[in-house]
Amino acid sequence: MPRANATRLSAKIKGLRFSLALTQEQFAAKVGVTFSTVNRWESDKSKPSPLAMRQIQNLIEPSNREQ
Repeated sequence: MPRANATRLSAKIKGLRFSLALTQEQFAAKVGVTFSTVNRWESDKSKPSPLAMRQIQNLIEPSNREQ
Protein backbone atom coordinates (compact mmCIF):
# COMPACT_ATOMS: atom_id res chain seq x y z
CA MET A 1 0.00 0.00 0.00
CA PRO A 2 2.80 2.55 0.61
CA ARG A 3 3.75 2.24 -3.07
CA ALA A 4 0.25 3.40 -4.09
CA ASN A 5 0.63 6.50 -1.92
CA ALA A 6 3.98 7.27 -3.53
CA THR A 7 2.44 6.85 -6.98
CA ARG A 8 -0.31 9.28 -6.09
CA LEU A 9 2.26 11.77 -4.81
CA SER A 10 4.28 11.51 -8.02
CA ALA A 11 1.11 12.06 -10.07
CA LYS A 12 0.16 15.07 -7.92
CA ILE A 13 3.59 16.62 -8.37
CA LYS A 14 3.46 16.10 -12.11
CA GLY A 15 -0.10 17.45 -12.24
CA LEU A 16 0.89 20.53 -10.26
CA ARG A 17 3.83 21.15 -12.55
CA PHE A 18 1.59 20.86 -15.61
CA SER A 19 -1.05 23.15 -14.09
CA LEU A 20 1.65 25.76 -13.48
CA ALA A 21 2.86 25.28 -17.08
CA LEU A 22 6.43 24.62 -15.93
CA THR A 23 9.09 22.33 -17.31
CA GLN A 24 10.83 20.02 -14.88
CA GLU A 25 13.78 22.40 -14.92
CA GLN A 26 11.59 25.42 -14.10
CA PHE A 27 9.71 23.54 -11.37
CA ALA A 28 13.02 22.38 -9.88
CA ALA A 29 14.30 25.96 -9.77
CA LYS A 30 11.18 27.15 -7.96
CA VAL A 31 11.40 24.35 -5.41
CA GLY A 32 15.16 24.66 -4.99
CA VAL A 33 16.17 21.22 -6.22
CA THR A 34 17.75 19.83 -9.38
CA PHE A 35 15.98 18.74 -12.53
CA SER A 36 16.99 15.15 -11.85
CA THR A 37 15.36 15.30 -8.41
CA VAL A 38 12.03 16.36 -9.92
CA ASN A 39 12.43 13.64 -12.53
CA ARG A 40 12.93 11.03 -9.78
CA TRP A 41 9.85 12.30 -7.92
CA GLU A 42 7.68 12.10 -11.03
CA SER A 43 8.98 8.65 -11.98
CA ASP A 44 8.29 7.41 -8.44
CA LYS A 45 11.93 6.65 -7.67
CA SER A 46 12.09 8.96 -4.65
CA LYS A 47 9.91 11.33 -2.69
CA PRO A 48 10.36 14.96 -1.69
CA SER A 49 12.03 15.81 1.59
CA PRO A 50 10.00 17.72 4.19
CA LEU A 51 11.73 20.95 3.11
CA ALA A 52 10.91 20.31 -0.55
CA MET A 53 7.31 19.53 0.42
CA ARG A 54 7.07 22.94 2.11
CA GLN A 55 8.39 24.60 -1.04
CA ILE A 56 5.87 22.68 -3.15
CA GLN A 57 3.12 23.74 -0.76
CA ASN A 58 4.22 27.36 -1.24
CA LEU A 59 3.67 26.92 -4.97
CA ILE A 60 0.15 25.66 -4.31
CA GLU A 61 -0.72 28.33 -1.74
CA PRO A 62 1.37 31.45 -2.38
CA SER A 63 -0.11 33.17 0.68
CA ASN A 64 1.87 30.72 2.85
CA ARG A 65 5.20 32.05 1.54
CA GLU A 66 7.59 33.39 4.12
CA GLN A 67 8.69 36.97 3.60
